[in-house]
This record gives sequence, C-alpha cells and structure tokens, in this order.
Amino acid sequence: MASDTVRDVVIGMSDGLTVPFALAAGLSGAIAASRLIVTAGLAEVVAGSIAMGLGGYLAARSEAEHYASEVRREQLEIQAKPEAELVEVRHVFERFGLTPEESEHVARTLSTRPTAWVEFMMRFELGLEEPDPRRALRSALTIAFSYIVGGLIPLAPYMMTATARSALLPSVVITLIALLVFGGVKGHFTGTVPWRSALQTAVIGGLAAAAAFGIARAIT
Repeated sequence: MASDTVRDVVIGMSDGLTVPFALAAGLSGAIAASRLIVTAGLAEVVAGSIAMGLGGYLAARSEAEHYASEVRREQLEIQAKPEAELVEVRHVFERFGLTPEESEHVARTLSTRPTAWVEFMMRFELGLEEPDPRRALRSALTIAFSYIVGGLIPLAPYMMTATARSALLPSVVITLIALLVFGGVKGHFTGTVPWRSALQTAVIGGLAAAAAFGIARAIT
C-alpha cells in the first residue's frame, strides 16, 4: 500500500540523512583526510541500512503475526460465545445509525457466514486490516534502500575532496537542503504543514551534526 511505502521511505531516509551526516561532521572535527571519513561513513551506511531494514522486516512480521493471533481468537470466540459476539456486532451497526431491529437482523444474517463474521469483527471491532503477506520483505528493502540513498548525500562531498575541512561546508549545505526538501515532502504525505516539517527535519539533523562536530573538536 502507498501509505506503508511512504512510511518506510520516511523512516529510512530520515535516519539515512541524519546519522551519516552527524558522523561525517563529527569526524571532520578530528580527522583531516576525507578518505577515512568516507570509509567510516560507508561502513556506517551499510551497517545502518541492514539494521534498519531488519528492524522494518521484524516489525512487519510482528504485525502479521499479531493479526493472525487476533483472527484465531475471534474464531474461538464466535464458536464459544456466539451470543456475546452477536451483541458486539449489533452495537457496531447501531453506531452506524441502524435501529436495534435492523442491527439484529443483519447480525443474525452475518452469523451464518463465519468467515465474513470474523473479518467484520477484525475490521470494525478491533480496527485491524489484514497485512499484505509480502509487506515484510518489501518494507525491509524500502527502508534499507532509502537509508543508503539518504546516507550517500552527506558523504558525497568527502568523496570528491581530499581534505575533510574542505568537504565539511559543502556537506552541510547539500545535506541541509536535502533535509528541507525531504521534510517538506514528508509533511505533504503525512498531513502536517510542509514548511514546518521541513524546518523541524533540518533543525534536528543540523543539531545532531553540530553536537557531533563539537564533541569531536573538544576531545581532540
């Protein structure tokens, strides 16, 4: 589903932009050679994309397992206490404006179709939608790829310049621009004010990088 994909891109890209950005900025305060920062940054991007992708996979699997568990519970409940479940069905229909008599008739009709009855309870009593069985792998790949794309942006200037100090300012500029653009797009898809989302995303990424740089400078 599109909303799930957008959420996965947001998760991967936001961390992908922020974490390597902070790492590169921090190392720039202590290391002169860009080559070392690129090496460390790429190692972090690889490790981070795997960790984030695996986290997305496990989260999607947990969601699917939770749904399956709730289906089994509902199946047992309509077998063990059908009258109590019918009362719950009537309450749902009455919330939609049906009279008690109409709700009773629809509920009794629904009870003759056990599969549809369980699906109804899952959606309208528990508010759960059946997860896409392919979601776990797709989520993992989307998050991991988004993390890699985001992570390469702050590292790009270090790949083109021999000294870290020369690469730091271009990295800050292009990453802050990327954070602003990404934050605005994220705000558009998540229903928040785009400019506010853009500003918040850029500020968070900038603060993380500034803190890392300051700590590295203080230590060295």
